Amino acid sequence: MLPAAMEVQLPLQGQRDTAWKWMPLLLLLVWVATMCSAQDRSDLLNVCMDAKHHKTKPGPEDKLHDQCSPWKKNACCTANTSQELHKDTSRLYNFNWDHCGKMEPACKRHFIQDTCLYECSPHLGPWIRQVNQSWRKERFLDVPLCKEDCQRWWEDCHTSRTCKSNWHRGWDWTSVALCEGLWSHSYKVSNYSRGSGRCIQMWFDSAQGNPNEEVARFYAAVMHVNAGEMLHGIGGLLLSLALMLQLWLLG
Repeated sequence: MLPAAMEVQLPLQGQRDTAWKWMPLLLLLVWVATMCSAQDRSDLLNVCMDAKHHKTKPGPEDKLHDQCSPWKKNACCTANTSQELHKDTSRLYNFNWDHCGKMEPACKRHFIQDTCLYECSPHLGPWIRQVNQSWRKERFLDVPLCKEDCQRWWEDCHTSRTCKSNWHRGWDWTSVALCEGLWSHSYKVSNYSRGSGRCIQMWFDSAQGNPNEEVARFYAAVMHVNAGEMLHGIGGLLLSLALMLQLWLLG
């Protein structure tokens, strides 16, 4: 019959043996958290969405049509896509801009520009989200649209009307409601102005470069810092647990 001290010691030794087996995994988790917090977010830059008409990777498209031409130096859309989206009845999504009567040309140009941004821009990575939809696997959400672009869009469209079910009140809204509610919050109206480097521009002069590249870099960096701080905290917690476990094992 074993002494009472040995009866207590044997279960305790078994616990320590199990703890030693878990130590490498715990240290591995600390290393992973540390490495992830040190990585940049270049995966958010110069990318195309996984959607119906988008290219796999962005690149030059010299023949982009009309309002989509500002993206010709680096685009996620093809020339054919850019031509189709300018048509009143497009084969891209089987949708007609004039589905409830003639839309004013000044208003329609904003919808075309919005579609050019959606189809062509390689600088929306920080706002791309996965979705479970039959026609696309990704969309963008809460893109910070420059306040002037939203205001101009509303000014040119607020007298137009539509009978599509989710637009049943027409355009007699505030400018923010138009821009943010139109495509299920694809946009979020920014307090920043055009040229600030902090908001996405639908309209820009390509001769001066694409200002949205700088904006994407800024928000990717912000996301990197936020994620890094979180992972650094997790790594610190795991390291503390590893040290406490080691002290217990040695004790």
